[in-house]
Amino acid sequence: MQFQSVEPSYTSKDGCRLVWQGIDEDDTDVIILNKTELNNLVEIFKNNSVGEVELEDQTSFIRINSDVTQFILTNHRLLEAKTTDIQEKLLEFAKVPHEPQYVYIGTKEFYPSIWIRDDTKVKEEADSKETKKSLIQAILSSEPEKIRQDLSPTDLFRVFSTRRSTRKFDKTKVEDWKIDKILSAADVAPSAGNFQGFQVFLIKNKTTKEALVEAANNQPYVNAPVVLVFCMDPSRVKLKFPSEILDKFSLQDATIAAAFSLLAASGVGLSTIWIGMFDEDKVKKILGTDLRPSSILCIGYPDKKKPPKSRRKLKDLIKVIE
Repeated sequence: MQFQSVEPSYTSKDGCRLVWQGIDEDDTDVIILNKTELNNLVEIFKNNSVGEVELEDQTSFIRINSDVTQFILTNHRLLEAKTTDIQEKLLEFAKVPHEPQYVYIGTKEFYPSIWIRDDTKVKEEADSKETKKSLIQAILSSEPEKIRQDLSPTDLFRVFSTRRSTRKFDKTKVEDWKIDKILSAADVAPSAGNFQGFQVFLIKNKTTKEALVEAANNQPYVNAPVVLVFCMDPSRVKLKFPSEILDKFSLQDATIAAAFSLLAASGVGLSTIWIGMFDEDKVKKILGTDLRPSSILCIGYPDKKKPPKSRRKLKDLIKVIE
């Protein structure tokens, strides 16, 4: 497949379509980028930089190298383009506004073709390479500091291993699209009966943040670029159990949602600090709610990046009952 062109989106003036052409006239592959993905890609090209752009499904990404730009897509073969070629065409496309193409969209053209992976071939290739120690093997051998460098920065296990709490944030504004992803993670977190027995408060007001600092035992890092307060809402859990059980479910729901948000923040290059010490009544008054707060999650760019912190050995952490 040869990269061919950058075209306007069919449904939005903000995104674009990247088109590859095969040998046959009707053999094409198309990747559709939304506004955020396009802007992130353009920003890298403008700066003549290298880097990665995560796509909407959160598992596919674009890797920009100095010579070749790779499109690594879930359940799809690798697509590539010469970086200079796609850079020139994409920057030219971004110079002028585009209107959506409201035309009939053929199935072949709209959806990228799906290729079935040959697992036999993949296994043969894997067997031919030097065996590397997996992340979980490293952890089980009490060497959690060894992190696989071949993992994507957004790979879940890499996020687990590199996540660090921070108590000093840079003043850089967190991009809206990253906040969207963090809140989306809370939304998809598992909950009792899928009733989502919690409420999330996104704090933007400076005065409110300062009041939360005082309510949280004067911990200054509560005044972070992004502050989320997770509250229990047992009234949402429509299950026939005693109130104390519904309260327990609600607390678990709010805690899991906060944990999902924390990991999502780490996955998009941010750092967090989980706050559990605060005056519940004061927080409720500040938020103007009767809902009981369970945690405050403070998010932002770290003032200084820290390496992964060593933990106790798994044999000291895990007790096996056989």
